[in-house]
Amino acid sequence: MKHTVIKISFLLALLPMVLSCLDENGNSVVRPENFYQNVEQCTAALNGCYIPLRSIYGFTFLMATEAVTDLASANNSAQYDAKLMISPAGSGCGPTIWKQCYIGVRNANACVYGIENSPLSQKEQAPLVAEAKILRAFYYYILTSFFGDVPFYRDYIRTDDDLKRIAALPRMDAAATRASLIDELELCVPDLDQKRTSEIEGNRMGAPVGWMLIAKMAMWNKEWNTALSSLSHLDEIYGNLSRYPLEDLWFSRKNTPESIFEIQHEYEPGGIDYTSNCACALMPYPRTAGTYIYNNVDIPELGKEATCWSPVRPTVYMRNTVMPANVQDNRRDMNMVSSWNNHNFTNTWMGPKFWCFGMIGTRDSNNYPVFRYADAVLMSAECYCETGEYQKAIDKYDEVRARAGASPYGAFKSYLRLLEEIRKERGRELFGEFQRKFDMVRWGVWYQNTLLYNSYNLVQENIKPCHEYYPIPDEQVRASGGALDNDEYEKYGL
Repeated sequence: MKHTVIKISFLLALLPMVLSCLDENGNSVVRPENFYQNVEQCTAALNGCYIPLRSIYGFTFLMATEAVTDLASANNSAQYDAKLMISPAGSGCGPTIWKQCYIGVRNANACVYGIENSPLSQKEQAPLVAEAKILRAFYYYILTSFFGDVPFYRDYIRTDDDLKRIAALPRMDAAATRASLIDELELCVPDLDQKRTSEIEGNRMGAPVGWMLIAKMAMWNKEWNTALSSLSHLDEIYGNLSRYPLEDLWFSRKNTPESIFEIQHEYEPGGIDYTSNCACALMPYPRTAGTYIYNNVDIPELGKEATCWSPVRPTVYMRNTVMPANVQDNRRDMNMVSSWNNHNFTNTWMGPKFWCFGMIGTRDSNNYPVFRYADAVLMSAECYCETGEYQKAIDKYDEVRARAGASPYGAFKSYLRLLEEIRKERGRELFGEFQRKFDMVRWGVWYQNTLLYNSYNLVQENIKPCHEYYPIPDEQVRASGGALDNDEYEKYGL
């Protein structure tokens, strides 16, 4: 019976894709106005808006956002994103991120239209429409963080003419896109239940994700007070960070009270898999075939059937400067390991925070954290620093440090020193959580710091300033009839 329920839920989740399919005459096979007749149907349609997330948050996205930064590299990996062999003609994971994000946008647009034009009461519509708008904003958050300026639209696509019009949209200024989405979310998020994501049935995107997205996008736009206003709502919902155990940072611990949003995975032998594959590149390497031995150390917790790939590893800068072994910090042994059960590895590897225990093949059934509350606390610290409220910034910084058993900041010395320490603290706290490149690009330091600290020789050979954003895939540029461009890449002959 359980498997039947899962299968039915999965089919329901595909409904927005069916709703947005066009027949040969350009008309919807099933039109939203004929489907969204009750809360259950609207919820089933919203389920489909989550599906692209599983295709986005995987191994290649991890490489693109974490392994080409100052804190981690994937030396010897043959994967294009890890080598920064990125151009409009061969853009690594770029086409997947572009396609899946715009599938998410399209489905969310259909949901907004369908729910707003449904027979449901305003009270019934409001939380469902808000969830659809949060999902839409989430996909645009990824698009603008990954590609920079991208086409922006909210239209429900009905016909071939609609498709042609949307395909011919040019890049829109990313700051303007974010500003529009912030305005939209500020109107709908207050109407949602103000409770933690772990208290929302199904861990769906609710008010915490909405407030987080407002703050994230406002910080990209350097609107510090807007971000602080949004983050204050998260403070009210979540309280002091000390309430949440540090051990819950492990990816294998799912939907914890600190969670704001995470990608859901599960594995059941003989059942339906909802898994990804990041753990394959986040464990000690190599594993001796048929054994529990990883890099010459016995780790029975990891099992003897896991597939290991050329791994992501902490950089020397991460190991020796950002998080040195001689400084007390309880996160260090979670983030990286040089030994296990008193036996030494030959290298330093990503730590148990990232491991999938007892993994079969490439089936990483861990959930992947996208947003959690410690991130919001450090965002507040950064915003207070930018607005000159230095003691408040230090208090927020110390809140994160206290949970980790690390020393407090101490006396304020200067804006630049405090800001740099907050940036390092984001690295210590959020290491490996699909965010480091976005932070570095937002700070304007990605190119120089990656060049300075990432030791992968192919990254050193290939990196160019234009790589801070991915190019729009060539096929999309051609499909736009020249409305889209990759001018920044052309400057470097790519």
